[in-house]
Amino acid sequence: MTELLTNTRPPGRLKTVLVPEESGKPAHGAAPKPGASRTTRRRLGPGRAVPFGRLIGPVLVIALWWFASAIGYLDPRILSGPGTVLSTASDLVSSGRLQDNVLISLQRAGLGLLFGVSAGVLLAVAAGLSRTGEYLLDGPLQIKRAIPSLAMLPLLILWLGIGEQMKVTVIALGVAVNMYINTYASLTGIDSRYVELAEGLDLSRAQFVRKVVVPGSLPGFFVGLRLGVTASWLGLIVVEQINATSGIGYMMFQAQQYAQSDVIIVGLVAYGIFGFASDAAVRAVERKVLSWRRTLAG
Repeated sequence: MTELLTNTRPPGRLKTVLVPEESGKPAHGAAPKPGASRTTRRRLGPGRAVPFGRLIGPVLVIALWWFASAIGYLDPRILSGPGTVLSTASDLVSSGRLQDNVLISLQRAGLGLLFGVSAGVLLAVAAGLSRTGEYLLDGPLQIKRAIPSLAMLPLLILWLGIGEQMKVTVIALGVAVNMYINTYASLTGIDSRYVELAEGLDLSRAQFVRKVVVPGSLPGFFVGLRLGVTASWLGLIVVEQINATSGIGYMMFQAQQYAQSDVIIVGLVAYGIFGFASDAAVRAVERKVLSWRRTLAG
């Protein structure tokens, strides 16, 4: 809506001036309205991302730990200080003990993650793209989700013994359930209008999977992958303390027998570094693959 203002000019001529009703500035020659001010848009998002900003939290925790240890607030017999932990880690590295255990732990976690991701994705595709698969698979897998993988340890030990096969299986079960739940939810959450559009375009089954199913399920897949990576480390911590003869968990269990809190903390720090780094790697791949999305994460 606009108002027409006329000024006196030579006869027969009129000058028309268009004045917006809700302009932030007063019209030329007009007095400004009381209380009128320029409206500003409020920013509701989380703000601009800071490079390596996720390291701020861990650095603050370490700084607080260091300060509490320096002022004598922490009993070194219960919780060793950062300086002692660094010295112990250096000794473990120089003796080769830490590297050997780390490599074995990485192998177990990697195999469990590989088998778990593969099984979880295959089961999710079978259940998400077929009613028959859904009826046969979703019920048992939902039941398995309610049963912790660690609760199945006695049965798995009875079936598989206490060797590497049992340890990798426990890790893979925890990963597979996370992958299945999130990938299946993402598959079944694809808008049915895209399916109708694919049918209208007469796409083949392979084209439908490649152009509709895969892009639609990728967000859920990456959520499941991040949870699966975490599950692999959680399972690894447990299985390495059950009749194991190597690995980070075994090293920590042995240190517990001799009250070596510094060695235990070295193991915890190693688990934390691997977990943080693996999650960061998945995030980086997710941002690259899903660069077409605009989200609050940036």
